[in-house]
Amino acid sequence: MDSETDKGEKGAEVIPLSESFDRSDSGDDTPARGTWGSQIDYLLSVIGFCVGLGNVWRFPYICNRNGGGAFLIPFIVCLVLCGLPLFFLEVAMGQFSGKSATHVWSVCPLMKGVGIGMLIISAGTAVYSTTICAWSLYYTIFSCRAVLPWTDCGNSWNTDSCVTNLQALSQGLTEVANFTLLNGTDVNSTLTVYNNTTVPGSSGWGPNDTLAHTAAEEFWQYKALSISAGLGQLGGIRWELALCLLASWVLIFGCIVKGVRSVGKAVYVTATLPYVILTILFVRGLTLPGGTKGVLFYITPDFSKLLEIQVWLEACLQVFYSLGPAWGGLVTMASYNKFNTNCLRNAIICTFVSEGTSLFAGLVIFSILGFMAHEANIPISDVVSSGPGLGFVIYPEALAQLPLPQLWSFVFFIMLILLAMDSLFSLVETVTSAILDEYPSLLKWRVPVTLGYCLVSFLLGLIFTTEGGMYIFQLVDWYFVVIFLIFYGFIECIIFGWVYGVNRVSADIELMLGRPVPFFFKITWCYITPAMLLITFIFTLVQYQPPTYGRYVYPDYAVTIGWCLASIPGIPFVVMMFHAIYKEEGNLVQRFQKSLKPDSSWGPSKSSLRVSYMDKHNKANPLKDTFISSLSCRS
Repeated sequence: MDSETDKGEKGAEVIPLSESFDRSDSGDDTPARGTWGSQIDYLLSVIGFCVGLGNVWRFPYICNRNGGGAFLIPFIVCLVLCGLPLFFLEVAMGQFSGKSATHVWSVCPLMKGVGIGMLIISAGTAVYSTTICAWSLYYTIFSCRAVLPWTDCGNSWNTDSCVTNLQALSQGLTEVANFTLLNGTDVNSTLTVYNNTTVPGSSGWGPNDTLAHTAAEEFWQYKALSISAGLGQLGGIRWELALCLLASWVLIFGCIVKGVRSVGKAVYVTATLPYVILTILFVRGLTLPGGTKGVLFYITPDFSKLLEIQVWLEACLQVFYSLGPAWGGLVTMASYNKFNTNCLRNAIICTFVSEGTSLFAGLVIFSILGFMAHEANIPISDVVSSGPGLGFVIYPEALAQLPLPQLWSFVFFIMLILLAMDSLFSLVETVTSAILDEYPSLLKWRVPVTLGYCLVSFLLGLIFTTEGGMYIFQLVDWYFVVIFLIFYGFIECIIFGWVYGVNRVSADIELMLGRPVPFFFKITWCYITPAMLLITFIFTLVQYQPPTYGRYVYPDYAVTIGWCLASIPGIPFVVMMFHAIYKEEGNLVQRFQKSLKPDSSWGPSKSSLRVSYMDKHNKANPLKDTFISSLSCRS
């Protein structure tokens, strides 16, 4: 594969595509919106965008729940047949057009709302995801104390139900307020943060809560979050978290203030240091008692799970979450590439590096969980978790049992900050690039525009720093992204594979690389990938369950709020369809057909090729690119 892509890159310089295209490099200008300083800058930025917290605290849990090592089979299948084709399509079209996630849809004005919907998803995700940076920064500060506050029960926020650690919780005959925990009797019901068990009749984490908690759990719930009894009781803003949130946005602003030039330099630290930290933690985890058992527990296959469709659905969803297609970030970052960059090679490298990180992160996580289970003398399955429960309860407690716990905790939370920051850089750049592309006159005001956007996002994010902020965070995370993310990925395949036409996509890519698209990608774009996404979308809707947070059950009205949040990214999809049809001329069918054709702004970003490109396609049959005549996906 490498040798072929190398030949393709060289071919881009010497192999003529056709007589109508000028392949010379004369006239190759640098767009005013900027380009990457080097390909290393671009690769690290894309990898940093793809490798986020989902790789570290979601994938290991999903893998373990769906057959352990056997889960790698559907995961790799979905990665190759769904993740990689969609990844390559987005970076290729972004690089070809030199347009951001919203403006790339000039390829089909009827679908302009897809780009706006992606923009909304990116903007909303950046607002609530930055809260994770604030939590991590909060823990980082407390990691510098002489005694880690989540290791004992003598603090002002602790309750009578507090036990020092998971080992004490499971040893039996531990008397707490109003009940006695017998050995093995109620362990699972008390580990509610770890395994998300729901206990009927419990309204939340309020002062009347009588179940036993570890010190780490109580620090998270009662000190860091100061959590209220439920969604209906937001309470006041936690000023410590608000300051950490402000510091996070200041850091983000400093790293993206000059666009991709400054992002490209920041990722040399933010994208590489997490790998160093993960490697250190992995080596340390293997040397701990129970560490190797944890790794074996993680990779031991249960092939019977492969017969369950839910396993394949979760594999497809995990690829979508961790690889980043349909968010708009991949299109935006690729739009800053030089025209003849080998986007195929880059797509393959970034795809397998980012998903390989998920596999490696699982080894790291389970080596530590194995040690924790060994110390507590309980099954590993009782401490397996995902999300904030893993990052801010289980891992702090496990690291507190190591020599020099302050050092290990500090390193771990710095890693969480870096992982979150990488993804946030791209999400924020996606939004600001779309604004600047829409209003080019603002390019000289990039700094004030970026500052204004960061300030607004910070103010919106303050709601997540309230006492009830965690309930809102869980609700937004549960509903806001997943539904239309999958749907928009499906739409991308339909538009580029069938409406715009896979042959024309191939010709556009050949214009950049000097060779057409491999047959594999044509088949996946037209048939396999959209079919997988459509099935995943339907089953996700059918099987969607209301959210929970630990043993807290959300009220009925929260579901209504959730679906309202889920519908927000879909609103521009409908509105812009009507707008695109309305602004065309002719009868309804003619307007519809015209809105499917690329507008005058679509074409190669390389200025020396635009005239010949437009001449070629303007001379074509005017009905060639309509929906009726282009429902062809021939190789």
